Amino acid sequence: MAKKPGTNPKGEFAFFNVVYEDDSQRSNRRVPTELLGGLDGDEPARGFIMEQDREIAEKSGRPPLEIKRLERVGAKKK
Repeated sequence: MAKKPGTNPKGEFAFFNVVYEDDSQRSNRRVPTELLGGLDGDEPARGFIMEQDREIAEKSGRPPLEIKRLERVGAKKK
C-alpha cells in the first residue's frame, strides 16, 4: 500500500554512491545521518556500508567486494 506524501522524515538518512574494486556501482545507499559529521565527516559511512555488505554477502554466499570510492549524493565535487 502506498504511503501518504510527507510521512517520511526528511534528513534522517544520507545517501551515498558506492564504487567497488571491480568498478561496479551501487547508488543511493542509505546511512543514518546521526553517524556522520563531526571530525570524521563521512568516513563512518564506509564502516556502516561495509557492515551492510558483509551481511548481504553472508546471506548470498558470495564474498563482499572492497569499496574503492564513496561519494555522497548531491555533494559538490572538490
